[in-house]
Amino acid sequence: MPKLKFSAARGAPFYATLRERVDAYFQTRQLSRHANGAMWAKTGFFLTSFVVLYGLVVFGPFDPGTRLALAGLLGACNAFIGFNVCHDALHGAFSANPRVNRALGLLFNLLGANPYVWTLTHNLVHHTYTNIPGHDEDIEVAPGLLRLSPEEPWRPWQRYQHLYAFPLYGLASLSWVLRKDYVKFFQAQIGQHAARHPRREYVNLFAYKALYFVLFLLVPWAVLPLSWGPVLVGFVALHLVEGVVMGLVFQLAHVVEGTAFPAADASGTMPEAWAAHQLRTTANFAPRSAAAAFFCGGLNRQIEHHLFPRVCHVHYPALAPIVRETAREFGLPYLENPSFGAALRSHYRLLRGLSRPGAGETGDRRRLPVVPA
Repeated sequence: MPKLKFSAARGAPFYATLRERVDAYFQTRQLSRHANGAMWAKTGFFLTSFVVLYGLVVFGPFDPGTRLALAGLLGACNAFIGFNVCHDALHGAFSANPRVNRALGLLFNLLGANPYVWTLTHNLVHHTYTNIPGHDEDIEVAPGLLRLSPEEPWRPWQRYQHLYAFPLYGLASLSWVLRKDYVKFFQAQIGQHAARHPRREYVNLFAYKALYFVLFLLVPWAVLPLSWGPVLVGFVALHLVEGVVMGLVFQLAHVVEGTAFPAADASGTMPEAWAAHQLRTTANFAPRSAAAAFFCGGLNRQIEHHLFPRVCHVHYPALAPIVRETAREFGLPYLENPSFGAALRSHYRLLRGLSRPGAGETGDRRRLPVVPA
């Protein structure tokens, strides 16, 4: 398989123009591209919530049902920390100081995931090869069980994937903790990149995983008057909630009606420049929802995030009109679902459409959530 490259001829002027306009936005207003006071306040809120919820689950005087519900809330809080704090930090977007980004990125270990592996699979691979089958590992969710692109081969049991996909997303977080990080770390390559890792990352992988299991399994077992069974039930409940929240937010940005799954030509060249490719493979959802902006950490504005991943997500609402207008000028799409519910329904319809053998060709994908500028 030839190494992929993006066309330099089609769509390149769009990104040059867009960057000039975004640069001008920050310069004329004398704004930093990184976190502002509101972002730091939100970070404090989520980290405080984590500490309080963890304390209530482990040390609170509650009955098992209440404790289980609190464990689920802690799982949701973990996902929100990942979206709002770790995601920006690992992109280098939270702070202009790399040490601050590294420190906040380490919080990813509290979600049970390895920040180094995430940087490779998400920042390097997904952000480069978005929605390209066989290259973007973010659309390879439960390979063989879910068909998320038209190019994937159809299997008989996928006829029901629109029914079992959502519970399956709940296993995503458990997979990170127990399997995915190890598999990715020790495979020969990640995407098109050879997997040669610094020695310290091997130490970090096992040391932080051990710390995670101490905090979320050993400490509850040692402190609570519970046997291993209820502790494991709480652990699984936490991750099921965390996995569903994470899975839905990521899927609603790339696997909805109207998003493309482009393929390269025989030489490995994609049909358009990288930035134009991002517009065709990415969709926003609930762009005017204050709740989505607060909890999703800007991931409801994935278009702006994919084009400017090193800009803190608190600036995305201001950048959106610039991106939308510039896309319109260059004849490029700006895909957007108006609400979380609309995006969820679109994702469900796409799953159902791809559950049929032979489905997924252009003619089958009629609903295009293109937002007019």
